[in-house]
Amino acid sequence: MLLKIENLRVNYGNVEALHGVNLEVNEGEIVTILGANGAGKSTTLNAISGLVNITGGSIFFRDTALHKLPAHEIVKHKITQSPEGRRVFTTLTVQENLILGAFTSTNTERIQKSLKWIYELFPRLQERRKQMAGTLSGGEQQMLAIGRALMANPKILLLDEPSLGLAPILVKSIFATVKEINKSGVTVILVEQNAKAALKLAHRGYVMEVGNIVLADSAANLLINEQVQQAYLGGGH
Repeated sequence: MLLKIENLRVNYGNVEALHGVNLEVNEGEIVTILGANGAGKSTTLNAISGLVNITGGSIFFRDTALHKLPAHEIVKHKITQSPEGRRVFTTLTVQENLILGAFTSTNTERIQKSLKWIYELFPRLQERRKQMAGTLSGGEQQMLAIGRALMANPKILLLDEPSLGLAPILVKSIFATVKEINKSGVTVILVEQNAKAALKLAHRGYVMEVGNIVLADSAANLLINEQVQQAYLGGGH
């Protein structure tokens, strides 16, 4: 097992956002976390990344206790996140944004290799490499956010709402690329509002409701689960 979360609790002030979440990810999988807004999906990703303080429980990456490490150390363990809302550095070029994603590496050859791979995954970014990130379209910024997260050569890529605000044709393209990334050996944890697209892509899924995991199953089973269909897939059969 690559990642194991046990009894994870996170508070925002006096409010408990996660009430003892348990989640497992095996090497090579795409695992999706579904749920309504405010269910705790992003909080779970942010806890794995070390971006929020956890108040209880544990997160293990193989034998490493991630819950005891600061965020920059977690990146060194090859766990990177493409955040919700993209958050690219708008006043830097595409290439400068990507290079920043490799801040933990001093190996120039490795960085160039990663850059080459990202430009192969996203040819549009190569065309726009000298352009300011702020001038890119939403879809291009999403590609850039994913590319930047890939620059650290991750073992686990955390994707938070990659399809948010994108046209359907772009969503299709981003998801096809996520499949390619996974085929190259990167394990993916995907938080996504577009439940149908996420389940078609993933191996397994978890459903969250107000800080709890309420369902865990194979993606194929969740796609035909009546409860999931009614809540997230727009009705039953």
